[in-house]
Amino acid sequence: MNSLLRHQCPVCISSRIGQVMEAEDYTVSHEIFAIWECADCSLRFTQSVPLAEEIGKYYQSANYISHTDTNKGIVNKLYHYVRRTTLRRKSKMVQQQTGLSTGKLLDIGAGTGAFVHTMQGAGWQVTGLEPDHGTRLRAAELHKVNLLDTAALFDLPEAQFDAITLWHVLEHVHELHLYFDQFVRLLTAKGVLLIAVPNYTSYDGQLYGPSWAAYDVPRHLYHFSPKSMAHLITMHGLRLRVMRPMWFDSIYISMLSEQYKNGKGNLLRAVWNGLRSNLRAVGDTGNCSSVIYIIEKATGS
Repeated sequence: MNSLLRHQCPVCISSRIGQVMEAEDYTVSHEIFAIWECADCSLRFTQSVPLAEEIGKYYQSANYISHTDTNKGIVNKLYHYVRRTTLRRKSKMVQQQTGLSTGKLLDIGAGTGAFVHTMQGAGWQVTGLEPDHGTRLRAAELHKVNLLDTAALFDLPEAQFDAITLWHVLEHVHELHLYFDQFVRLLTAKGVLLIAVPNYTSYDGQLYGPSWAAYDVPRHLYHFSPKSMAHLITMHGLRLRVMRPMWFDSIYISMLSEQYKNGKGNLLRAVWNGLRSNLRAVGDTGNCSSVIYIIEKATGS
């Protein structure tokens, strides 16, 4: 297998990088991957990840919920229950942040199409992108939505989207800066970019360490902190408008992390740890287990 060995930080291009831990791929291969950290912008990243054309096999699992929509097991059942609420909240957030009741939206990494379906139901004109062919077929079967291959991102006309959304997708993208250049090109002057990513500096991220489920190596190439996200945003002439919490993620991730760390799930302990993580984030969204970054074009960009 060919892999990508980085000698500089993928975000700020600093050479002050070094290994901080090793983590296991609990979902597919059970291989061990090194996680490195940048001393300047605080980004963590998975070292020696498979190249983009070879990483697909690490997504081939019946347990990979964003591709299969499986509801087997208590954790996945909880995911589906909570998703009904979070889809409504995401839809409302898009409308509030754009100031539009309807408009044009681009959803990148659409998975099985639940969010695309929700926004279409709200009257939005939605383009959904998903790299996995089988998952695109699943989206058509489940939600009757037609998703495009992610490669279409580079063929779309410029300045046409009022909102671009990536719900736990940016951490999977090999060409990080190239994607940000496209965001700037595709957004309208008043368009809004909404990016949700896990936050390794959260309480649950620190508590579970290498067993923290949101490291999800090697599928997660990057492990963001608020500091590293802020750096990435400003590098591309964008501006952070506000951060919003994803309260349910701490519970879901703690439930998975309990299974990974102890070999079996302790539901009560997982819920308690997730709630403790949320308490640490009350009043400071930067401490939340997952953060939604709401981003706009800086004046004159």
